[in-house]
Amino acid sequence: MLIDTHCHLDDTSLAPRLPAVIAAARLAGVMKFIIPGVSPAGWDDIALLALREEGIFPAFGLHPMRATLCTPGVLADLADLADRLPGAVAVGEIGLDYLYPDQPRDRQQDAFRAQLRLAVEKGLPVLLHCRKAFRDLLVILREEGVERVGGVMHAFSGSPEIARECMDLGLCIAVSGPVTYRNAVKPPELVRSIPLDRLLLETDAPDMTPEPYRGRPNEPAFLVETARKVAELKGMTMEEVARVTTANAERLFRI
Repeated sequence: MLIDTHCHLDDTSLAPRLPAVIAAARLAGVMKFIIPGVSPAGWDDIALLALREEGIFPAFGLHPMRATLCTPGVLADLADLADRLPGAVAVGEIGLDYLYPDQPRDRQQDAFRAQLRLAVEKGLPVLLHCRKAFRDLLVILREEGVERVGGVMHAFSGSPEIARECMDLGLCIAVSGPVTYRNAVKPPELVRSIPLDRLLLETDAPDMTPEPYRGRPNEPAFLVETARKVAELKGMTMEEVARVTTANAERLFRI
């Protein structure tokens, strides 16, 4: 069994054919799915999906591309969703992304801190997004005590050295489709450096489609290709990778 720890099944490219997407995933051995929220507009849809479909687990958060939407009212709604049934398994997708010029860095940092504090208060791990902001991200994670709840660096694009700093804070590292790309250099190096007890798998569907499906919207069934490449890089069997990464996800998210 595999667990897709980050897939946007509510995305418009997947939602209209969701029964077929889920059936294909289960046929491939992907049995559990964590759906992160990125904006208040989508939180209710994710909650409904989790109610309707077995094996879907919701997370709710405000993506840094939506940082300017962060208000006391939005944070109150986020806290309420964390307590509802089916309860959130994480707060996310949250973080920093300095490639969004319309989202001021100070607003991103404020929204990030507020959501980290909420996660610590609720005892929930965090799903972390970061681009071009690792130094600031690490400072904030330390100051807000992320080690009390743990979490995962989603779609990690940093170096093995930065990965080690993240893991020192109790975080896991999620591996996704780019590790399978024929010209990939950094992702394979990163995978070799990740201890097995900190390794997770994700698709980020519908993005980051792995080989040999590039050019199509990504979906959880394709997680098998990432798992196969990780097994090759780690000198393990697919069964071993599935067993280890599933155990890590179940422990972190309590699913």
